[in-house]
Amino acid sequence: MPRNTVYVVGAGASYELDLPVGNKLKEHIAKILYMSFEHGSFKDGNYDLYQTIRRHTGNNSSETNEYLKECRHISNNMPLAISIDNFIDSERGNDKLALCGKMAIVEAILEAERKSKIFFARYQGTEKINFPRLENTWYLPFFRTLTENCRADDLQDRFRTITLVIFNYDRCIEHFLIHALMSYYRLQERQAAEIVGSLKIIHPYGTVGSLPWQDQASSTRMEYGGELQTQQLIEYAQRIRTFTEGAHSEHMDQLRHSMMHAERLVFLGFAFHRLNMELLMGATEDKYENPLKIDCFATAFETSNNDQESISASIKYLYKGEIKINIENTTCAMLFRDNSRSLGYA
Repeated sequence: MPRNTVYVVGAGASYELDLPVGNKLKEHIAKILYMSFEHGSFKDGNYDLYQTIRRHTGNNSSETNEYLKECRHISNNMPLAISIDNFIDSERGNDKLALCGKMAIVEAILEAERKSKIFFARYQGTEKINFPRLENTWYLPFFRTLTENCRADDLQDRFRTITLVIFNYDRCIEHFLIHALMSYYRLQERQAAEIVGSLKIIHPYGTVGSLPWQDQASSTRMEYGGELQTQQLIEYAQRIRTFTEGAHSEHMDQLRHSMMHAERLVFLGFAFHRLNMELLMGATEDKYENPLKIDCFATAFETSNNDQESISASIKYLYKGEIKINIENTTCAMLFRDNSRSLGYA
């Protein structure tokens, strides 16, 4: 029988597709929120964002200036912040600052998707991902693991044993999986979407929009790497949450069920921030009780032995029972390549 496996995915996992993380992402956030004025008139920076804010405030100059002040405050202080989420958390309850930060996040993530290794532009006649470009990423070994010894008809049964808890706002994994399935198994989009739908995919903090094949009824559908109209930005920004605001409540029961019944736990590019580890507990301090031994694998790229011990302790805190933890100072791609048998389904 397939083993119940939970993948916990952090920002480092998207880095292998060229999405910005750390300082690069903060620099981009600062640039998006930069606007300068001279004698009360717009001079330089993100004019579209300026117009979005004016429209949101009904062109109320006093309220517009309050939002512009928050944009400037975020932009000036990104070098001092751990991340944009941490910065928003430092002024929890400041709704204007939070919305400005979220607008920047949405713009940054959609642009990052457009520049990623798995983006292709349908309007230019391209219909599939350039898979050879992914040879040094974890995406190819991940797909090989999921589909090992599986015909198309067998995939749904296996996928039902898999949960992806994705802490990122991007849709990289979903976009990759549907196109990889369509290519490998020669499926139509509808067939591949049904198979991907068998996975439990949880974005605790939301995404920058539903992919068109995911939710036909969503008011915030967006192609992978799509471009927003200025009037859409507020609505899409309000779709996401930061860890200050906590996870979307509708996900928590499913998350707890998956964590409770996990037999394998795989952390990919995850930073093990305290608030995110608490979220994995499911908004309760009750440890999970699983009578089966759990095998845990985790990347901890460029971390010290002391930090790895701290990470191990925080993982052990999740469960009352036995958990075997394998933490490696390695990339996501190398974790799959070095543990192909342990992570596989053969």
